[in-house]
Amino acid sequence: MAVYFASDLHLKALDDPNVERFFAFLERVAAEGEALYVLGDLFEAYIGDDDDDPLLARVAVALSRLKRQQVFLAHGNRDFLIGAAFANRARVQLLCDETVIALGNTRALLMHGDSLCTDDLAYQQFRVQSRSAPWQTQFLSEPLVKRRAFAEHARAQSQRHTSMSAAEIMDAHPIAIHEALARHAVPLLIHGHTHRPMVHRYGAAQRIVLPDWDAHASWLRWSGSTGELYARGRCERIAI
Repeated sequence: MAVYFASDLHLKALDDPNVERFFAFLERVAAEGEALYVLGDLFEAYIGDDDDDPLLARVAVALSRLKRQQVFLAHGNRDFLIGAAFANRARVQLLCDETVIALGNTRALLMHGDSLCTDDLAYQQFRVQSRSAPWQTQFLSEPLVKRRAFAEHARAQSQRHTSMSAAEIMDAHPIAIHEALARHAVPLLIHGHTHRPMVHRYGAAQRIVLPDWDAHASWLRWSGSTGELYARGRCERIAI
């Protein structure tokens, strides 16, 4: 039995090709997986559990059909407002920002990865603000139409910010990476967010960056002491 990891699907609408890819991926997990971890940005935008977008209902039903598997969901920078109501409908467990699990005999730190991009000061300021209870309470009290407009504006701003920023600013910072590994005393870090899939090695430690779902379904499959990173149609084997 295998453990599956995925992130950065950025599902937008029911006619998004990634939605069908995701449902097919869930069939794979159902057939041979014992657990699934979605490490953030399952959705392109998320404006609250009361959103009546049919995409959310379809995805929740699909996830809830994984009866034998444990399913875990981390917040990303696009869907940090996923709450208990959606989690209950989808039968998933919400993860903390930093979660340590056992993969065979290895302890692994799981996170979305946005908190590692410490050089992106503008985003980090927004991250602190938007994760606060007062900001979320105020935002969720607004009508859906206003929240949708805010999400569209924020998405456009994010795209402009990314296009105008130096590439290294948008990547995980080496100091933040090493601090996270040391803080939890783990040899393995798994995250997404940067859309730069790769296996990085730091002596005895490794960092696996999960791929985004641009034009392919992509994931990490872990069994025993080895992993397989399926990124953009290619597979890389990983050993601990």
